[in-house]
Amino acid sequence: MNQTCNPRFVSRLTRNTLALILAGGRGSRLKQLTQWRSKPAVPFGGKFRIIDFPLSNCINSGIRRIGILTQYKAHSLILHIQRGWGFLRGEFGEFVELLPAQQRVEDSWYQGTADAIYQNIDILRSHNPDYILILAGDHIYKMDYGTMIAHHVEAGADMTVGCLEVDLDTAKAFGVMSVDDKGRVLEFAEKPEHPKPPPGSTDTALVSMGIYVFSKDFLFEQLIKDADTPASTHDFGKDIIPNIIKNYRVVAHLFRENETGEQAYWRDVGTVDAFWKTNQELIGVTPELNLYDSSWPIWTYQEQLPPAKFIFDDDGRRGMAVDSMISGGCIISGATIRHTLIFSNVRVNSYSKIEDSVLLPNVVIERHCHIKKAVIDEGCIVPEGTIIGEDPAADAQRFHVTENGVVLVSPDMLGQEIHRVR
Repeated sequence: MNQTCNPRFVSRLTRNTLALILAGGRGSRLKQLTQWRSKPAVPFGGKFRIIDFPLSNCINSGIRRIGILTQYKAHSLILHIQRGWGFLRGEFGEFVELLPAQQRVEDSWYQGTADAIYQNIDILRSHNPDYILILAGDHIYKMDYGTMIAHHVEAGADMTVGCLEVDLDTAKAFGVMSVDDKGRVLEFAEKPEHPKPPPGSTDTALVSMGIYVFSKDFLFEQLIKDADTPASTHDFGKDIIPNIIKNYRVVAHLFRENETGEQAYWRDVGTVDAFWKTNQELIGVTPELNLYDSSWPIWTYQEQLPPAKFIFDDDGRRGMAVDSMISGGCIISGATIRHTLIFSNVRVNSYSKIEDSVLLPNVVIERHCHIKKAVIDEGCIVPEGTIIGEDPAADAQRFHVTENGVVLVSPDMLGQEIHRVR
């Protein structure tokens, strides 16, 4: 029997794996959504945070030793982890451990993805895993990491890189892997103008997902070597991967659906347009990302909230939602909601109309508001009679309007300085 088909073989590998989630990113392309929180802490999907997806993938894959490396405005993220991810039992060797930037090795904060791991090398040694799985904390997807770790072992790889197959134009924005017919990585190019297709293809390329599997000793060796290289930027994509391809065995693991062999779902919600679109996709009849999949649940922290409530049934003042997702604690009071995703504890008051939008937690929409194709950030109180999404020029004077016409509204833009530093 092929070892990767043996659940005990895979479970033994995942049990001996330490996952490290890089969660210190600022996510500046998300504009005001990351003004007071890191990108992995941004709410997503009605009740989750972005980081819940790689964390849930770890738990569902049987990986229960997890470190989260934080840096930029991490308070919101740390609170979320403490409240929602404290159910693992330390006496069984299970944990979700926060690893903030703390100048453990140098007199500097994390200088790059590789440096973030290097600065915690003493902690990693104390855990003594066989394999180390490095993950980005800011992508939306469901993935069984056990399959990738088993591939790493069977291939006799020093490093395995999780890859997606995308069209050549899309590939220009990613790190592209050139591979041979057995999946060994021959070259790595960061955001190339002319991406190279893999064997057997003419119109696609393999791009890095920012997911890496290393054998422990090999990773430590490469991190120390990189730290001793003055010209390095201490980044996996820019420095580590290009430097080891020539002399070591690096293989690509293609992320596909196990049942169909088709390209699996993966989204980078790194821009306001992508964030809006990916949340909007969830409203569809059969979205690619199935949040109702009991075999692969997405775990999170959520307050104990009452059910959503829809009140008033008068002509012109009817509390209703059509083609929408409404979370707990919400009150739709005589307002109309269409094709909109609403997070927890949102109140929409009478005679207001919300379309094609995303409302983050604790938003209040006062009466007679018309909002279309917008993202309303957490804590906003939208004044009575506000019109958003009908006049791009007027919107641009007060809010952030994207290239695709999505309007981002934050409390600061509304004059509500809820995070003002005194």
